[in-house]
Amino acid sequence: MCRVDLNSDIGESFGNYKLGLDEEVAKYITSANIACGWHAGDPVVMEQTVKIAKENGVQIGAHPGLPDLIGFGRRKMDLTPTEAKAYIKYQLGALVAFAQGRDVKVEHLKPHGALYNMAAGDKELAEAIAEAVYEVDQNIILVGLANSQLVEAGLVKGLKVANEVFADRAYNCDGTLVSRRKEGAVIHDPQLAVKRIIKMVKEQKVTTITGEEIEIKADTICLHGDNPQAVELAREIKEGLEEEGVEVTAMSQFL
Repeated sequence: MCRVDLNSDIGESFGNYKLGLDEEVAKYITSANIACGWHAGDPVVMEQTVKIAKENGVQIGAHPGLPDLIGFGRRKMDLTPTEAKAYIKYQLGALVAFAQGRDVKVEHLKPHGALYNMAAGDKELAEAIAEAVYEVDQNIILVGLANSQLVEAGLVKGLKVANEVFADRAYNCDGTLVSRRKEGAVIHDPQLAVKRIIKMVKEQKVTTITGEEIEIKADTICLHGDNPQAVELAREIKEGLEEEGVEVTAMSQFL
């Protein structure tokens, strides 16, 4: 049977600011990427999000980002591989502490936003991130954009890796994500998202924003928790995949 993981970026509220529908989204996903306090989240939010994930039987993962709260970690920064490695360790370590307090394990790590996209095409940055994960826990799965430098760096380092695809984002011809600044970058139509995801999982292909069809590998599907249609998308994607005979389960169960 074909199997795939459904993940979402959650725990992105901060102080008095609430973002996302974590409690509702957690009912449909199999893995949670929890913000670690730099691009979003805070200690109280992290504690609560780990609790929500555990109560819903959702696999816990770290979602470290750049130190840019005001830009939500979506603005590029000029950082060295040494800095990137330390940033990953620092944030991963914080989530590990909260997970241990709830008697659960951090199963995967997925960089956030600009850091994720930078690592997709920057070999040295990707290697630094992979090294950071390896040095903290060799059993943690490294999640990266499908067929990217980050996935390759994880494989070379000896980590388990998950090729990630996006339910609600458009693709360029080179397999990268279309910039959020461009029209059509974010997909809001649940039916279109489901159709695209089924094709990615079963046929390993996706249609780009310019109409070309490219190959893609899908181990895990990302659904952004800050998408206003997040809950509806999560439910319809899970139901659509199961109707097609695809088992939706945590990535640690098959990688």
